Amino acid sequence: MDLFQIMHVKSPALSPDQIADRLSAFLLRLRQQKARAKAAADPASPQHHDEGFFGQEDEDDPELSWRDGRRIQRRAKSLYDRQLAHSGLAHLKREDRDRLKPLEPGVRLARIPHEHRADEWAAALHAEMPWMAPATDLAWRAMRRSARSGDRAFRLPPMILDGPPGIGKTHWAARLGQLIGTESTVVDATGEAASFSVVGCQRGWSNAQPGRLLELVLAKRVGNPVMVIDELDKVGTPTSNRGVAFSLAEALLPLLEPATAAVWTCPFYRVRFDMSFVSWVLLTNDVARLPAPLFSRCNVIRLQEVRLEDLQGFAERQGVAAGLSETSIAAIREALTRTAVKRGARPSLRTVQRMLLLASDLEARPRAM
Repeated sequence: MDLFQIMHVKSPALSPDQIADRLSAFLLRLRQQKARAKAAADPASPQHHDEGFFGQEDEDDPELSWRDGRRIQRRAKSLYDRQLAHSGLAHLKREDRDRLKPLEPGVRLARIPHEHRADEWAAALHAEMPWMAPATDLAWRAMRRSARSGDRAFRLPPMILDGPPGIGKTHWAARLGQLIGTESTVVDATGEAASFSVVGCQRGWSNAQPGRLLELVLAKRVGNPVMVIDELDKVGTPTSNRGVAFSLAEALLPLLEPATAAVWTCPFYRVRFDMSFVSWVLLTNDVARLPAPLFSRCNVIRLQEVRLEDLQGFAERQGVAAGLSETSIAAIREALTRTAVKRGARPSLRTVQRMLLLASDLEARPRAM
């Protein structure tokens, strides 16, 4: 598999102990060679000392002494520190370097192999959620374009899905990630600390930590996940006691542009990463509340309420996929119809998913003897 180098830095290839082992082996071989050469040239020659790379040593005794070991350890540490200083990781503690080390070989990327596969995936997504057709159409065109260009990874152009709650915006984004073979995660913008939750927080704060984006990359070793930010229009702008604002929308701006995302610096680790292949799906109920800079960087897709027949079709497809009986599926369809005719009630995709889960639990319970 062709791995993608997502980190702009790399730790030294050898640890101080490994460097010391190599230096010890080199010095031992060097002394043994000199001892053999000396014996061959003049077996009766007296002992003499030689000032070498590692200091003054007795050539007639090729074995390494305790003093040799101390010198080698000091030199190994010096060499390691020089490499570390040039790696861009010298400012991190050892546990932080160990945390990032699994990313050094690279991460996997999900790609669109050919246009036919893009057509298949888009058709599957549309068949499952036809009311999300405007979003699916944009994703379909992006997948075909990626396949035609031979891109090493698929990146969905940043999009804002604006529409009423409960129509399946989150489910659509997660399903897209599943179809193309990448990971996805959902960040509730109203329940977390603004930009800290997504991009991370600088050290020195009590809640300093890497963001959800980097945590997902570290956990799944994937370079182009689908990041879903829910309720973005409802998030505020927290301000520190020094008057510094931390807006999630503003923190997202450099990650939405491929050029700046390619050299994005994690505030927590202070290390550069190439996040240019990450797909961003921003969810809102009132897009007018978003700051203007987001509109120039995102495709805005406005979605409508889900029709009853679409919800019933979704329930039937999901029920069949889950192995539910025809009786349970019919009961769900009937329940949705009754809910829809009630005054002031509107079934949503969340309603359907709760019904499917309940039906699955009921069918799985033990039968009475």
